[in-house]
Amino acid sequence: MTVMTTSLMGPTTEAPWDVLLLTAPMLAPIAVAVAAAFLGWGRAVSWASVAASAVILASAIFLAVQTTGGTALAAAGLLRADALSAVMLLVIGAVALVATWAGVSYINDELAAGHTDARGARLYGVLVQLFLAAMVLAVLASNLGVLWAAIEATTIVTAFLVGHHRTPAALEATWKYVMICSVGIALAYLGTVLVYYAGRQAGLDSQGSLEWTQLVAHADQLDPGVMRLAFALLVLGFGTKAGLVPLHSWLPDAHSQAPAPVSALMSGVLLSVAVYALLRYHVIAVAVLSPTFVRTLLLTVALASLVLAASMLLAQRDYKRLLAYSSIEHMGLVVIGVAVGTRLAVAALLLHILGHGLGKAVLFCGSGQILAATGTTKIAGVRGLLMRRPVLGATFALGLAALLGLPPFSLFASELGLARAGVQAGLGWVVAFMMVLLLVVFVAITVRTAPMLFGSAVDAVDSPPPPRSGAATAPLVTGLVALALMGVFAWPLGQLLRSAAEIAGTR
Repeated sequence: MTVMTTSLMGPTTEAPWDVLLLTAPMLAPIAVAVAAAFLGWGRAVSWASVAASAVILASAIFLAVQTTGGTALAAAGLLRADALSAVMLLVIGAVALVATWAGVSYINDELAAGHTDARGARLYGVLVQLFLAAMVLAVLASNLGVLWAAIEATTIVTAFLVGHHRTPAALEATWKYVMICSVGIALAYLGTVLVYYAGRQAGLDSQGSLEWTQLVAHADQLDPGVMRLAFALLVLGFGTKAGLVPLHSWLPDAHSQAPAPVSALMSGVLLSVAVYALLRYHVIAVAVLSPTFVRTLLLTVALASLVLAASMLLAQRDYKRLLAYSSIEHMGLVVIGVAVGTRLAVAALLLHILGHGLGKAVLFCGSGQILAATGTTKIAGVRGLLMRRPVLGATFALGLAALLGLPPFSLFASELGLARAGVQAGLGWVVAFMMVLLLVVFVAITVRTAPMLFGSAVDAVDSPPPPRSGAATAPLVTGLVALALMGVFAWPLGQLLRSAAEIAGTR
């Protein structure tokens, strides 16, 4: 039986097929996590993890087809997917597919080199899948309280993944990550409680007070004073998980110490899911509060993050930390899009999230291969990759080109879209400042990484490379091809992005 209701966001359907589409991307990784817990890391479990990522991606594609026209799908009053959810699920599925695919070779190499043991590999297999399930729940939750809980769950799961190598540096990064993100998630919790209070004061029942559709529909009845404080806390709280200033300092340490596929997932998906939460709340905030207050708060955080990232990139000597600070830069760009808030800005920032996720998946997984080949994360210890390891060097170079926004990759189109949206919204000064900082970032990354690719190998540290097969480089190449195709062809993402922008953007 199919149930259809009409809401402010468009028609909502709830049918058995819809329930399957919404639950499959969570159940698949959970099933693999259970298998990994009982069977350990082996050929079957490792490739099952890739299959679970493929299920997430396939579900996202089906959801995109279903929701592009404005329809939303629901399941049991707990899960809901619209075009915005479908875009984020595409991000999770695409990045997860690259990361788990590359993770098969990565963990096998770690076991062969003695950097981890069977217990560590088993734990990795369980936690990565639980991480994916939590992120899927976050973007499919119809209730903002469940969204908060899912993002909190990612903190718990990833803390153990950051400390996977059990070195002093990894343990220090883990504690730093837990403490700072706990502060952030506590702030987000207070903001969520205040939103609940505002909803109850507006006459919503206990269940509807945190239902996103209900809050949007009754936004004009919410208390502006309460919502102003709530939104400020939410920006600080979820901004912490997104790696934004001022509670950003966990990110470089955590991303540089985590296993390469985990760094890819954290940078490519976790940060973006936190921004997704801000985007959902932004829809409510702009309907209740002064647009100037909302925009000023978001622009302050975003521009401060860009300034910090640009300045720190100039001084980096570690290529994994360089990629981590680049993530702060890109999240700053995305939040500028949230601040602008128009439909063009939302479509551009969503395309940017997808492009950044795939680009970081390629680069972080590539950095894991560079570390295995050279034994160091120091930029000075890596030289002449294009000559000594041409396939790895070429994929890393193309990943950097994508990250820097060069055509034909999709980040060129998304950054251009963000700039256009800013100018159209009367924020030309923001666009000009953003472009200057992007130029600084371009120079910093180019100057730091050029010797890694083209330099002399005389002073480079080198270790005997582990045996490589097509499985090691295939996911990186696949990610690059997808990035290029998204930058060249508007179809099929164009209409989906427009539908998502109609949900979260203003005219």
